[in-house]
Amino acid sequence: MSSRKIGIVVYPDSEELDWAGPYEVFTMAAQVGGDLEVVTISQHEGPVRCAKGLRILPDHSFETAPQLDVVLVPGGEGSRVEMDNPVMLDWLVKAAESCTWVTSVCTGSILLAKSGLATGCEITTHWAYITTLRELAPHVTVRENIRYVRDGRIVTAAGVSAGIDMSLWLVGELFDADHSRKTRRFMEYDPEPPY
Repeated sequence: MSSRKIGIVVYPDSEELDWAGPYEVFTMAAQVGGDLEVVTISQHEGPVRCAKGLRILPDHSFETAPQLDVVLVPGGEGSRVEMDNPVMLDWLVKAAESCTWVTSVCTGSILLAKSGLATGCEITTHWAYITTLRELAPHVTVRENIRYVRDGRIVTAAGVSAGIDMSLWLVGELFDADHSRKTRRFMEYDPEPPY
């Protein structure tokens, strides 16, 4: 049996932790003993400069991306540009055809809404983008004050670190709760904010 493939989309000015947090969760889940392959995907070949300046060299372009079981779209300032990028939106729709789960973190949810993938769904986003998302996507129901929302195969997480929680939940769905617990422990993920 071939590994299930998780594709993480990156684009200019995508928020680093929005994609790096889930990347860490999924790759650690694979190390714990899961049949997962995690790849990064962007519209074009070559380096992508993210929101805080980190440059990433994605594994695939849209043209070379494999068939996916899960797709994850991060947020960040670049989502405001990508929501009007027909190449991005069309690719998401096409990629989602084979996916069991279609996910986003933070303002990445606007791409799921604008592509039509989240039409009629309950979704969430970063607290500072709630009102804007409601205005831009009246065909979805935007929930607030919640870490992540699942509506059918659409799963959206609120801002930045909430993507880690969502990804751990997803590991539980892909495998089982024990696998998710082992992944969380392996990551030393046990948040205790100092303030």
